[in-house]
Amino acid sequence: MDQQHWIIRVEGKVQGVFFRAETRNKAEQLGLKGYVKNERDGSVLIEAEGREDELKQLKKWCREGPPAARVNNVSARKADLENYKRFDVAY
Repeated sequence: MDQQHWIIRVEGKVQGVFFRAETRNKAEQLGLKGYVKNERDGSVLIEAEGREDELKQLKKWCREGPPAARVNNVSARKADLENYKRFDVAY
């Protein structure tokens, strides 16, 4: 069970549409740890840790997001593990 840490950036109409809350719900459902936060440039940043399969599922979900979101781009890169204990919404 190899843990990975992915940094995912979601661009488009992704703030003010419950993207963070829905991301937390999806991440918890997938058993991922980390956080999601809004960025000043209007994007959403997700740092998630877990198994590659679950991280891929989260990234795939991000392409749609909640119903009011309009996603233009989703990018992901790997990073060093931080060993998060839960998944939070950061402010």
